[in-house]
Amino acid sequence: MTSTVPALGTRTAEGSALQAVLLDMDGTLVDTEGFWWDVEVEVFASLGHTLDDSWRHVVVGGPMSRSAGFLIEATGADITLAELSVLLNDGFEERIGRSLPLMPGAARLLAELSAHEIPTALVSASHRRVIDRVLASLGPQHFDLTVAGDEVPRTKPHPDPYLAAAAGLGVDPARCAVVEDTVTGVAAAEAAGCHVVAVPSVAPISPAARRTVVGSLEDVNLTFLRGLMTRMR
Repeated sequence: MTSTVPALGTRTAEGSALQAVLLDMDGTLVDTEGFWWDVEVEVFASLGHTLDDSWRHVVVGGPMSRSAGFLIEATGADITLAELSVLLNDGFEERIGRSLPLMPGAARLLAELSAHEIPTALVSASHRRVIDRVLASLGPQHFDLTVAGDEVPRTKPHPDPYLAAAAGLGVDPARCAVVEDTVTGVAAAEAAGCHVVAVPSVAPISPAARRTVVGSLEDVNLTFLRGLMTRMR
């Protein structure tokens, strides 16, 4: 497992157009989207503000700078973005230290990709400090590369994180399958030219060109991912 690195030699899965699988983290591999919202609610409560539940769909899946900035503006809380980011990361790390449930099918999918030596990257809007804590449970050996939200100039919904992952693995983004759970993440992957498998967590996602929607990771395996690429060709 490494952080983003310069391009390596292109590696292609034998007998398939699929070159790599790029996976989101929160809400896709680990059941933590609710954790972030719970921490946001608690932090703002300590500041004397109540969050409107409808805001949850606004802040899910994006960079902390966007979600935290929105909540500061919406509530009028007297706190800076930097101060709030520290409180949110601290609260989230405390929660995952108590419990970190994997999404159904996540462990099986990661093991299958590793067994078949499919180049795999973890691509998250979360900060490096959070990713490294989660990796301890996911298994860093399952990933050739990881990209954190605070390691790219622009994070999701911009394509930069997925373009960085493809470059680091030495693969063509158009021959990568991305697994995402939010509209924000899907937008980033599609802007990078990847084929997307959407597993909606908090908000619904509609099927579209180069986008397949499934009910859970239990529906996703290597045969399925290779089939997507074959049908695209």
